Amino acid sequence: MTEHIKTQILTTKLQLGMHVIELDKPWLDSDFLLQGFVIQSQDEIDALNEQCGYVYIDGAVLSGDRRAVLKKRSNSTRKKEIKPKRFSTEKFIKEGMSCTPSPENAIRYVNKINVQREMPLASSTYKSAKVVAKNIIEGIRIGKMLDLNEAKAAVNDIVDSLLRNGDALVWLTKIKEKDAYTAEHSLNVCILSIAFARFLGHEDADIRKIGLCGLLHDVGKSKIPIDILNKFEHFTDEEFVVMKGHPELGRDLLLSLPTSDLAVIDVAYSHHERIDGHGYPRQLSGHQIPYFAKIVALTDAYDAITSTRCYDVGRASMEALDIIYKNKGSQFDRELAVEFIKCIGIYPPGSIVEMTNGEVGIIVEENESSKLRPKVILVQDQSKHWMHQHIIDLSLRHLDPGNVPYTIAHEVPNGTYGIDIKQFLKKGLVLKKAVMH
Repeated sequence: MTEHIKTQILTTKLQLGMHVIELDKPWLDSDFLLQGFVIQSQDEIDALNEQCGYVYIDGAVLSGDRRAVLKKRSNSTRKKEIKPKRFSTEKFIKEGMSCTPSPENAIRYVNKINVQREMPLASSTYKSAKVVAKNIIEGIRIGKMLDLNEAKAAVNDIVDSLLRNGDALVWLTKIKEKDAYTAEHSLNVCILSIAFARFLGHEDADIRKIGLCGLLHDVGKSKIPIDILNKFEHFTDEEFVVMKGHPELGRDLLLSLPTSDLAVIDVAYSHHERIDGHGYPRQLSGHQIPYFAKIVALTDAYDAITSTRCYDVGRASMEALDIIYKNKGSQFDRELAVEFIKCIGIYPPGSIVEMTNGEVGIIVEENESSKLRPKVILVQDQSKHWMHQHIIDLSLRHLDPGNVPYTIAHEVPNGTYGIDIKQFLKKGLVLKKAVMH
């Protein structure tokens, strides 16, 4: 693996071929749309000289993977394709277009252990990370400084779990508690963002950075009055204006830290922007929106739609994905929205499903080779009575009591038929005891 050396350099000393990885200011305060590029022209050096006193470069001089794209050039008719490099923060792009994954360069992750073995570790990781998420919000409210190292440590544990098994922690995002929505939501967005980055094939370092962006994307809400944040009814116009201020509050809070990651600041500031330019706070559009913010916009919306909040009832995963699909190209980046739907899948782990014969089960994990035929733990019979729990692999065409292959009819929301995912987990997830048929 290549060792990256971050070096500070005066802009007057810049040369062609140097890989700029950080400015002396947030990327969003500059005219550069891409967060990192290899200098390939004198114009780019001149632009950096005008806007910065110094920058940080990667000590390894690259051969020209990405060009600087300036906002003032965003309407250029040039469509010169840029040669992709192995997944970096920005992916490969075409000038003037949104960032898109490069499948041929993506890292393909596989589960190292099964979900049953990972679940105890994942549960412990989730519990600890949830405490960190709560401490961040509550600490800021009473004037404490955000502990970025603590947040990074929690994210690292989450990444390690998801790299061992991509399903276990996604299970846990299905647990929803009304009295801890803000902290729980931030944690879930972190997990989903990491899972999505894993699916896209990002490198390890980028996955961890995306996770931190997800965990801290709503940190500005810690500055919103609790009576507004936890209001049971819909917001008044005045209250909504206050709520819409949280991206700027988050940006300012993160900028006030002695050290902070500029990508995290970008996401806190930009995750409510829309591709069509009708978002907030700055009405950015298309390629003006940071790539990581586009990812977090999707995971943020998905978790919010599937959660019961003060003023709305949580919806099933399939309904949330349908909403995202209908809003691709307007609210969400079109290509990333489609990839996110593929990532979550029709039947994500932890979903409650009713079979065509009336039995009810919970999705345990996906089958990589057959997404529509996951592994399911059956928990209720056709009369909706509790039954001996056992796991079936739908890809193996197991037969039901009527001698017909088991097939999923539809997904139902958590709580249907008295099935509560949280209670299953408290009992040891029964997966430990479930028999594989």
